[in-house]
Amino acid sequence: MSLTVWVDADACPNLIKTVLFRAAQKRQFDIVLVANQLIAAPPSKTIRAVRVSGGFDVADEYIVSQLQGGDLVITGDIPLAAKVIQQQGFALNPRGELYSKDNIGEKLAMRDFMQQMRDSGVQTGGAAAMNARDVQNFANALDRFLAGQRI
Repeated sequence: MSLTVWVDADACPNLIKTVLFRAAQKRQFDIVLVANQLIAAPPSKTIRAVRVSGGFDVADEYIVSQLQGGDLVITGDIPLAAKVIQQQGFALNPRGELYSKDNIGEKLAMRDFMQQMRDSGVQTGGAAAMNARDVQNFANALDRFLAGQRI
């Protein structure tokens, strides 16, 4: 099976990219970093970076247009994750949570609710900063996913 891991790279933390780069070298799967800015990628036959034009959701649209069923997308963008799932792909956020058909509806509803709160002036705060436990959770979730795919 050929797996491509697509990375919504504009917002992906560098620590997570490092985990991905190591896993790709070890297990020999392809990684495509997609961003609207220049993203550094180590020299590798399995890792490449694609720069898309600037604009709202341009990187997301590129990923969705290139995605094959069974591919994995690394993103914290819940609407992108929903599109990936609709196309029979998998989505994993940088904190190690795998989005699925079973949980994406709830995640979208909560995201929309929080957006409505912010739009009405309520200060909701942002996501907590990434920490070592988050990185380890991501690495463990990635390993579980790859093992389940026999990669």
